[in-house]
Amino acid sequence: MAGRKKPLVVITRKLPDQVETRMRELFDARLNVDDRPMTQPELVAAVKEADVLVPTVTDRIDAALIEQAGERLRLIATFGNGVDNIDVSAAAKRSITVTNTPNVLTEDTADMTMALMLAVPRRLIEGAGIFGGNQKWAGWSPTWMLGRRIWGKRLGIVGMGRIGTAVARRAKAFGLSIHYHNRHRVNPAVEDELEATYWESLDQMLARMDIISVNCPSTPATFHLLSGRRLALMQPSAYIVNTARGDIIDEEALIHLLQENKLAGAALDVFEHEPAVNPKLLRLAHKGKVALLPHMGSATMEGRIDMGEKVIINIRTFVDGHRPPDRVLPNRV
Repeated sequence: MAGRKKPLVVITRKLPDQVETRMRELFDARLNVDDRPMTQPELVAAVKEADVLVPTVTDRIDAALIEQAGERLRLIATFGNGVDNIDVSAAAKRSITVTNTPNVLTEDTADMTMALMLAVPRRLIEGAGIFGGNQKWAGWSPTWMLGRRIWGKRLGIVGMGRIGTAVARRAKAFGLSIHYHNRHRVNPAVEDELEATYWESLDQMLARMDIISVNCPSTPATFHLLSGRRLALMQPSAYIVNTARGDIIDEEALIHLLQENKLAGAALDVFEHEPAVNPKLLRLAHKGKVALLPHMGSATMEGRIDMGEKVIINIRTFVDGHRPPDRVLPNRV
């Protein structure tokens, strides 16, 4: 590439040490040791000189940025599964290949989803906070900190892909009845295994569930998929969990329903305008109506290392003149 012995690979955020070490061995890798998100001018400078850009979900790689890329940039190997932050079509027009890191975060994200599914109904964060605040614990009481049982409840999964299916397997073990809405029905063998009920109508499913788990990808078609109208269909005793992307839910509408006690609670690992978090959500968290996490769903050391290894494989395969295994095509976004 561009006559270099090793391709110049610009990495926009700090990655696990063993991933960075391997990248330094294989490539002319420029690391972000401070782990400070790159500014737009810094991203422009990076795409002008790099052979390969390794961005993350925090970087917006839009058409305007891609238009400023230098002739050497031929690969955007994102460190992440989602590519909603990258204009894949604009990259294709410039003959820039885009890759991602699929199939490595499924179990980690499903674990976190299950944890959040327990957190709000059982008031786990409120209970743990007793020992960190000014309130003194007076001891056990039959009527204190009562939550809601999840055994025997109905779980509606929005997006029955790899993560949604992994969530369903965990939830079934906790005694939840599995329901799902998806663009297409899953394999009959999977439905049988999970004893899952398919709902072609998202509206009808939302109106009947005790817990909703959002596990679909962020695309133009899923922006505000859970709109104010749809959220209002949910039962006042229902809970919603989102470990997918923040913009799938109309956040302002969700906040309004929670404030009006028209939903029992929510657990969010992602936000519509992150890293900014709506102050109204923070106030609801203080009241125990929502559990908030800072986008931790896939945050395990094993997962991050697996992601890094996929990035390295994609870059090496591309540099060797072959099609990388995790190439993302515009019509698949």
